[in-house]
Formats: sequence, C-alpha cells, structure tokens
Amino acid sequence: MRKINLDAALAMFDEHWRPRIIGTVNSSKVQLAKFAGDFVWHQHDDSDDLFLVLHGRLLVDLPDETIMLEAGEMLIVPAGVRHRPRAEQEVYVLNIEAGGTVNTGDAVEPGSLTAPEQNL
Repeated sequence: MRKINLDAALAMFDEHWRPRIIGTVNSSKVQLAKFAGDFVWHQHDDSDDLFLVLHGRLLVDLPDETIMLEAGEMLIVPAGVRHRPRAEQEVYVLNIEAGGTVNTGDAVEPGSLTAPEQNL
C-alpha cells in the first residue's frame, strides 16, 4: 500500500490523452490523465468508463446529448455506449476502467490517440 498525492502525480507529466496508471482495484486500472481538445468517438464493448473531474471542465459527447462535468463531478459511461470526451481548456481527470482496455476503444488506428498502458 502507498499513499498517492494526486496533485504531485499530475505534476509528473504534461501529455494530453496519455493516461498514467496509479493503481488497480479488483483488476480495474485507476488512471490520471490530462485532456485538452477533442478525443475520438469510441466505445468500450467490455468495460464501463468512469470519469471523475479533478480540475477544469470535461464535456462528454454521447449520441443524443452532451454532458458537462465540473471539478468534483463524475460520470460512468456504461460498456458499449459510444462517447467522445473533450475539453475546451486543460482538464485533469481520474479514470477507472477494466485492465487491458485500450483508451480509444474500437477507434484504434495508426496515428490515432491510442496510448499504451503506462504506469506513473
């Protein structure tokens, strides 16, 4: 067990859309990420996707609506639901999803925003 200071962990990287794994819970990865701009439309067929906004404002586009999340708010996108996170300004997010889940889900393609699983 180790204590994790989220502010200190977030200060260790600057890349957007490149989540860093800070731990695991029951085979799910707990990640910190910085978002800016638009991500790709995608879905995770076998994993829910939890977004907890730590700093800033996150917009999550769904097929029929856009949900706005402020610091201290969270959203769980169920498995199989198409979505696109985006941030008009930099936002810090804690994300939980099943281990082995690719961040771009079904939108994996060369040159995309697909990131390798990376520990902090």
